[in-house]
Amino acid sequence: MSDIRFGTDGWRAVIADDFTYENLRRVADAAGRVFAEDKPGGLVVVGYDTRFEARSFAVAAAEVLASHGLKVAVSDRYLPTPALCWAIAHDAEAIGGVMLTASHNPAPYLGFKLRMSDGGASPVAFTDRVENSLVATAPEARGTYGMADLISPYLKAISRLVDGEAIAAAKLRVAVDPLYGAGQSYLAQTLDSFGVDVTEIHGERNPGFGGLHPEPIPPHIDELRALVRDQGLDAGFITDGDADRIGASDEHGNFVNPHRIICLVAQHLVQDKDMTGRIVKTLSTSVLVDRLAAHLGLEVVTTPVGFKWIYEEMVAGDVLIGGEESGGIGIPAHVRERDGLLMALMLAEMMAQRGRTLGELVEDLFAITGPMEYRRVDLRLEPAAMERFREAMATLAPTQLAGLPVGEILHTDGVKFLLPDDAWVLLRTSGTEPLVRIYAEALNMGVVDELLAAGQDIVTGV
Repeated sequence: MSDIRFGTDGWRAVIADDFTYENLRRVADAAGRVFAEDKPGGLVVVGYDTRFEARSFAVAAAEVLASHGLKVAVSDRYLPTPALCWAIAHDAEAIGGVMLTASHNPAPYLGFKLRMSDGGASPVAFTDRVENSLVATAPEARGTYGMADLISPYLKAISRLVDGEAIAAAKLRVAVDPLYGAGQSYLAQTLDSFGVDVTEIHGERNPGFGGLHPEPIPPHIDELRALVRDQGLDAGFITDGDADRIGASDEHGNFVNPHRIICLVAQHLVQDKDMTGRIVKTLSTSVLVDRLAAHLGLEVVTTPVGFKWIYEEMVAGDVLIGGEESGGIGIPAHVRERDGLLMALMLAEMMAQRGRTLGELVEDLFAITGPMEYRRVDLRLEPAAMERFREAMATLAPTQLAGLPVGEILHTDGVKFLLPDDAWVLLRTSGTEPLVRIYAEALNMGVVDELLAAGQDIVTGV
């Protein structure tokens, strides 16, 4: 019997290793039991991405969920996670949902995400109940399910959230890279409907992702960046495996990281759309957010890593936008979930309405906040080394890193060292893969690289 645990966002495992039909049915059985206990006979919506056998796994999960007396509707085609979440939130019958995806994880992985009745990520209390309901063997019972078009209403909804006439008048030329994930065709078609000249790459079904890692950061997006630069396009937009995360390229092929995208969209919402509210960010997200919020007169709330923590703040209310360094950014006025497609549309609208290129928008942002550089390194350790690091985290207390004095040390999630001039280093274990992630931010990339090297020395030296 596999030891099944829910991480940062759901249960994920390697297909045919731990992610088997037997284990999937065990998880679906536990989730069905909890859903039925809370809302007997309620509707549970099931979606899936473009990974190997994802649709077949979704059907298997649906049959088990339905065996608990629940109504179950399965998407009639692959779709982004935010589309599933929007469908749940806008169906009065829906009590929750399940998404078969491993998000930004490599192609061999698949995962099982739970969503609540408002479309938001399942809180820890709910996933704990699901874990506690797991039994050793897969259930034999099967129920019947229906099919539904979940994507068309969602695409219409996000199209209504931006000024299509302004976007059309700007005559933008952009590239889109869904990295073979669930955003393929959908973002490109939506932009095209506004009159944008769109070039899409990696937009065909390929369960192996063509060897690409479906995370919208370099080096996985280098082909798109080169395309934008070489063809003189206005911008490039990249979504991850289930299209809930975004990365971007400016007109010069420079990576516009999620930290900057969070700031740009927040600025757009406040200054161009007259919206307000708190900004919620994770511990691994840039100080640029704090600096912009101070300029805009908005409160910033910092959470542990994982959008489920941002979701809890959204439930509490008065949140304008929430975002994390990995590219998950959400606007609760739309749905309490990340949405890579909507963020791309927001950037296109901001460019169109302000008459500025994406690179110029970043320069305008830096005129307010000052520049900061950021990078993350992932270390894959042997299990014994990983366990040593976990045990040592609470006691790590260096007095300096890369020659900079360590000020405050935070243990909110992993261990974070605060340094002069708003620089910082964060060390934490991944909640989705067997990795230690090392994050650093500083005034220039030279210092960032020195801090990352110092962080690696700490991790490998414990």
